[in-house]
Amino acid sequence: MLGRLTVLAALLAIATPAGAQLDGNFDEAKVQAYTLPDPLKMANGTPVTSVRQWETERRPQLLNLFARTIYGISPPAPTDERFVVTDLDRHALGGLAVRKQVTILLDGKVDGPQTSVLIYLPANAAGPVPVFVGLNFHGNQAVSADPAIAITHSWVAAPGEGIVKHYATVKSRGIEAGEWPVEQILRAGYGVATYFPGDLYPDGEGQVAESIQPFYHTSPSYPSHWGAIATWAWGLSRVYDYLATDHDVDAKRVIVIGHSRYGKAALWAGASDRRFAMVVSNDSGEGGASLYRRNFGETIRVMNDYWFAPLFKTFANRENDLPIDSNELISLIAPRPVYVASATKDLWSDPKGEFLAASAAGRVYHLYGLKGLETDTMPSPDHSIGNRIGYHIRTGVHEITPEDWGFYIAFANRNLPKN
Repeated sequence: MLGRLTVLAALLAIATPAGAQLDGNFDEAKVQAYTLPDPLKMANGTPVTSVRQWETERRPQLLNLFARTIYGISPPAPTDERFVVTDLDRHALGGLAVRKQVTILLDGKVDGPQTSVLIYLPANAAGPVPVFVGLNFHGNQAVSADPAIAITHSWVAAPGEGIVKHYATVKSRGIEAGEWPVEQILRAGYGVATYFPGDLYPDGEGQVAESIQPFYHTSPSYPSHWGAIATWAWGLSRVYDYLATDHDVDAKRVIVIGHSRYGKAALWAGASDRRFAMVVSNDSGEGGASLYRRNFGETIRVMNDYWFAPLFKTFANRENDLPIDSNELISLIAPRPVYVASATKDLWSDPKGEFLAASAAGRVYHLYGLKGLETDTMPSPDHSIGNRIGYHIRTGVHEITPEDWGFYIAFANRNLPKN
């Protein structure tokens, strides 16, 4: 238990810049009036009245705005990508799981940019299974105490048990097991796939030279240069590339999930890559599900510069000038199911702003004849609501728990039934 509390403290420490909590607004009375941009209105004011118009005109327009203004423009999928299965055990975790470890060679070369993916699938499954895909904070070995998991060699930003001078040791095995309840997920019939974002962009200031970005010859001075969040989201799509080739995986039911800053990446990955069948955002805050215009908790001014395109930071203290907001980011996932979650004590992530964004996104789901949250009143804690859009606010702090996972699995069961 002590180890888990140590990791939780570390996650909270990196959730906000040093001193930023003192700099945020946590008083609802100080939230100024705002008007959300309308996802169903073209830039020239023309209303969007059909799915076809949304799909062919407005959605591409919004996607381009988010890329240019907030996350940055990512390169296309690599053409020489290659997958190397480095480990396969069909009797892992005491016979409960199939464990796979896969190295994705982004340019096909063993000495080129790459990332390592850890995959657990239910053993003895009757056929291909759905899979949750997400990012971890300390390396793949942190997800489970399984001694066969390779320990990451990449630089680790988050402090935690077994992390020594920003590198993982054997003592870091399983320190995120509470956030990744692998056995619970497997017993529900779902698989898990995860990679460490430090493989692609170490999560710290001044790390761009250590990231994969130099391989793609992009200029950090370009206003729409892709930031770390876009890089991590791009990496999630590369994990999908592999999963689509794995006959043990149901490629039509791959769910992208993320917590905190990696919830921001999950939302952008789900919005920009429609191969993901469902998207889950856990306590993602501003830059993720929370509304920018509410100016509550986390704000543009205090967020890390390297996460986003340079242009984005110019909107600090003038959020109302942004041409887009997070209700439209969530709308880009339509008609696929999306789940947004908050925590009662996580004011930095602005639970109300996350809820209001999810609620407002329902207008685009209505265009498809689907229901969203269908309410503008936040639910009581620990109670899941919604239809094609789901939401809950869990009692507690900024973390992802087995209780949260239970809601996500139930939502997936309702919205991604087996064909």
